Amino acid sequence: MPWLETDPMDQRLRFLEDVRLARLSMTELCAHYQISRKTGYKWIDRAAEEGRRGLADRSRAPHHCPHKMSDEMATLLCEFRIQHDDWGARKLLKVLKGRHPRRRDWPAASTVADLFTREGLARRPRRRRPRPDHPGAPVIHTAAPNDLWTADFKGEFRTGDGIYCYPLTIADLHARYLLDCHGRYSTKTRTAWPVFEQAFRAYGLPRAIRTDNGPPFATTSIHGLSKLSVWWMRLGIQHQRITPGMPSENGAHERMHRSLKRRAIRPARATMAAQQRAFNAFRAEYNDERPHESLGMETPTSQYTPSPRPYPPTLPVPEYPGHYTVKQITTGGTFRFANRVLYLANALTGELVGLDEVDDGVWWIYFGTTLIATLDERNYIIKE
Repeated sequence: MPWLETDPMDQRLRFLEDVRLARLSMTELCAHYQISRKTGYKWIDRAAEEGRRGLADRSRAPHHCPHKMSDEMATLLCEFRIQHDDWGARKLLKVLKGRHPRRRDWPAASTVADLFTREGLARRPRRRRPRPDHPGAPVIHTAAPNDLWTADFKGEFRTGDGIYCYPLTIADLHARYLLDCHGRYSTKTRTAWPVFEQAFRAYGLPRAIRTDNGPPFATTSIHGLSKLSVWWMRLGIQHQRITPGMPSENGAHERMHRSLKRRAIRPARATMAAQQRAFNAFRAEYNDERPHESLGMETPTSQYTPSPRPYPPTLPVPEYPGHYTVKQITTGGTFRFANRVLYLANALTGELVGLDEVDDGVWWIYFGTTLIATLDERNYIIKE
């Protein structure tokens, strides 16, 4: 019908003109314009009260909402969001409810998220490039704290005085507890060793430690052995290495690094000492205040307990069954076998390895309880 294609205001004006001229009855006019009698009378009343302006569309939003968030509440939420810009709505509500126990007008998390979006305080998620499927490392399952620690060096940056800082972080995966965050001057073994030793003395020994494949955690030698991994193996700690190029296999640790970067590194502090104070403050907030969704919105401190395995006063020496052939690795990572000098790994210099003949001329080489290589006596080739 032609009047359905016109502007709504024009349609209403024509309807009122027809009502004024009384060309048809009210019932016939409403049927002609395909509106209800109630709507027809509404346009007549509004035109009588407000004239042409009364025919314009009106908002359908309610004039009053008893559950509307107060301005005071919105200000409180926004100010706390600015202080903790990497926390989501549920985390913020969890902490604020604890700080203001007498308040009862807390909005839902979805309402808070909408508020942050309106105020420009929401962060848009990154658009990630699609990645082909990869089998990756086995899925991690932890039943208790200290089943698995994760460790990594956060990317280096310069402090205000121009010194490079390499943050070394160690965390318990099960409780999400940040065990240590220490600024180092390099990624060499001698700078990482004291940090791990301090963590072992303070919290005991974990069952396993998961890292990437970079220094000082791994090398290009057989089994990726490094001084650190050999030390861990002597302590009875399994060293897990993620698949090269797959940081998602250490995803919880990488997520913590993202918060660390935003809260304690940007901007970088003036000196290494000031930077370490920022790391300490972040660690306290991360462990004691920040709720974690994976913990049911509890804090890591409330979920973590030290390991029942203490750091030993002396390093245990690997023991092997009586039928093993035991060899000591000499300087240069070599050992003598059948009047030949064979290279194994520099990281094992001074250590004892055990050889078990599993087939005619085929030997498995163990370090402690870990199978690290295979020796074929027919050609004296050692391989993983």
